[in-house]
Amino acid sequence: MMLHLVLAVAVLQQPTAPQEAPSLPPSPVADIVLTPARGVLTPGDSIRFRAEARDSAGQPVTNARIMFRAAGGRFEGRVDTLGMVIAGSTGTIPMSVIALVPGTKPFVKRTEVRIVPGPAARIAIAPRVAKLVAGQRVRLSGRVTSQDGDARSDTVSWRSSNRAIVRVDANGVVTAVAAGRASVTATAGAASERVAFEVAPNTVASVDIRPRSAKLRQGDVVQFTARALTAAGREIPGLTPSWSFAPGQGVVTEDGSFVAYEPGEYVVTASYGTDAAEVAVTVTDRDVRRPVEIVGRLPRTLFNTEEVWLHPNGRIAYLGTGSGGDRMYAIDVSNPAQPVVTDSIVANTRRINDIMTTPDGRFMVFTREGAADRKNGIVIVSLEDPAHPKPIAEFTEGVTAGVHSAFVYRQGKFGTHVYITNDGTGALHVIDISDPYHPKEVAQWGTPRTDAGRTLHDVDIQDGLAYLSYWNDGLVILDVGNGMAGGSPSNPQLVSQFKYDLNALYRDVERRHGPGFIRGTHTAWRHKNYVFIADEVFPAGAVEGARDASAFRAFGRLQAIDVSDLKHPRAVAWYEPEYGGVHNVWVAGDTLYLGAYNGGFHAFDVSGELLGDLRAQEREIAHVHTGDMDGVTKNSPMTWGVVVRDGLAYVNDINNGLWIVRIKPPLGTKPIP
Repeated sequence: MMLHLVLAVAVLQQPTAPQEAPSLPPSPVADIVLTPARGVLTPGDSIRFRAEARDSAGQPVTNARIMFRAAGGRFEGRVDTLGMVIAGSTGTIPMSVIALVPGTKPFVKRTEVRIVPGPAARIAIAPRVAKLVAGQRVRLSGRVTSQDGDARSDTVSWRSSNRAIVRVDANGVVTAVAAGRASVTATAGAASERVAFEVAPNTVASVDIRPRSAKLRQGDVVQFTARALTAAGREIPGLTPSWSFAPGQGVVTEDGSFVAYEPGEYVVTASYGTDAAEVAVTVTDRDVRRPVEIVGRLPRTLFNTEEVWLHPNGRIAYLGTGSGGDRMYAIDVSNPAQPVVTDSIVANTRRINDIMTTPDGRFMVFTREGAADRKNGIVIVSLEDPAHPKPIAEFTEGVTAGVHSAFVYRQGKFGTHVYITNDGTGALHVIDISDPYHPKEVAQWGTPRTDAGRTLHDVDIQDGLAYLSYWNDGLVILDVGNGMAGGSPSNPQLVSQFKYDLNALYRDVERRHGPGFIRGTHTAWRHKNYVFIADEVFPAGAVEGARDASAFRAFGRLQAIDVSDLKHPRAVAWYEPEYGGVHNVWVAGDTLYLGAYNGGFHAFDVSGELLGDLRAQEREIAHVHTGDMDGVTKNSPMTWGVVVRDGLAYVNDINNGLWIVRIKPPLGTKPIP
C-alpha cells in the first residue's frame, strides 16, 4: 500500500510560501537571520531556531511575523511553526522560514537540519575467519553503527596483537605470517571489535573443489566447497578459502556460493595463499521471458485507484480510491473480460488505501485516511452478499490520525484479529474482530524511537509471525502466535530486526533532486525462506522544466532477505526495475508480481536459491506499461500492486484503474487444454 502518494506529490510540489496575488508589492524583508544558521542533530534530539527579519540596511523589521515549516524529510522528524525541530531518524529536513509583512509578498529563506547517526557504538567484522595457513590473506570489513543501529561512515583503524603472526594493513587486509595465535582489533571512535586468528603451518599440497564442474542457467546458484589437502591427501581442518571468478558478471560469496549474470564460460577459483584450484562453469540462457495479454479493463476516471482485493469466491473484486476518493467499489469479475461494478460504499474519507477480507469471506476490513471529522480508523463490512457489501462497525479509538494498512489474520487458538498501522504514532495496533460487530483493541507495539521518526507502513502475517515494514527501522519480525518467542496477538514479542542504510542506498536520488526525499521500508512478503521487502522512494523535486509524466518518477529497490535463521535475517539478493519504483508485491508459485509505479506492472522468476542482482540474471518474465487514454490521468502508468488468482493478475493502477492480465505460454507452444 502506497505511503500516501498524495502527500508524496505534495512534497514534490510544495510551495515555499503561500500563494499571493501578483499585485502585492515586494516584502521589506531582505534577510532572515537564523540562530543557529542550520542544525545538526542525532535521532531523538531537538533544537529551537530563533529568527529575526531584517531589511536591506540590516535593521530589524518589527512588524514581520515569522513561520517555520518543513519542506521535505517528512518522515525523519517534525518542525512546528515556531521553529522547534524534533529529530526522529537519520536524514535531512529542508526547512522554509517565512517572514510575513501585511500587504506585501512573503519573504522565504531556506535552511536544512541534518540528522546524523549517534556516536559509534558497534563494529561488525566480516568475514569471521578463525583459521589461516601461513601465506594466506583475507580482507576484513568493519561496519560501524550507532547505539540505534544507524550506519556510520567512520574510517576503521586496524591493529594486530602480534605482527610476527598476522599483519593487517589500513584497508583491513590480513596476512598470515607464521604459525601461532594472534588477534586483529578494529576501532572506530569508542567502538571496537576483536577477531582471533589461528595460523597453521602451510602444509597445503593441493586443493580439492566440489563439484568439479557445473552447468547451470543464469541466476541459478551453485554451492562450491573446497578442501586444503596435505601431500598425504589428508584434509587440513578449519580452513576457509578465498573465492574468486573470471571472466564475466556475477557473485561468489565467502562461503563459495556462485551465481552468474550472463551466459558464457566461467572459472571459479578457491585459494589458500599460493595454493589454489579451479573449476569450469558453463552458464546458459535463463529463458523465462513470456508474452502477456490484457484480458479485461475497468478504467476509473472520477478518482485515483488504490488497493485491489479479491473475495475468496474469486468472483468479486474490491477496489479502493484515493486523492480525494470517498468510496470502495465491488466489481463482478466472474467474466474477467468484462468486469462490472455491482455496488459501492461511500465513506467519510479521502482515501481507502487497504482492503482485506476474513479468510472465510464473510467480512471485510478497509482503512480510512483523511476523514472530515478526523475519525479515521477502520471500517468493518458484512459480505453476506459479496457483490453488495454493507458496513456494520468501525474502530477509531487511538487511530484517528489515520490507518494506512491493515492485515486480517485468523488463528484457531486466538480467533480473528486485524493488525493495523497508526499514522499518528507509528505503532502497531491489534484489534480483535472475532465479534466483528464489536471490535476491541488487545495490544499495541512500536519500535523504541521518538514518534517523530517512527512510521509503520505495512504488515504481512504468516504462520503466527508478523513481518512489519517499519520505514526508518527496516524489517521487524514479531511473534504474534507462532510461539517461538512466547508471543500472541495480545502480547507481540520481538523476534528480530533487519535494518539497513537507506541514505546510502538512495544517495543517487538526493544527488538528482536534493535532500528531503521520501524513502523507507514500504512492504514485506514472506515466501519460502525469504522475505521480500520493497522500498518506497520519491525524489524531493521534479525535473526542472519538464511537464506531465516526464517531470516525475519513483525509485526503489526490492530486496530478498534470507530468514532461514529467523533471528539473524540477511540480505542476499535484490531487484530494481530499469525505470520506476517498487511498490506492492504478490508471490504465487515461483513468480513475484510487482507494481512498479511509473514503471508499470512486472513479473519475475524467484525460483530456486536467490543471490545477487535478479534483473541482471534476466529473471524478468513480463512487463506491461499500464497507461492508456481511459484513466484519470491519460497514458501515464502508476501501478500500485497486484492480486493473483487462477492464472490471472488483477493489477491496480493509480492513474488508470483495474487491469486484468494473463501471462501466456512461451511463443510457439500449444496452450494446455
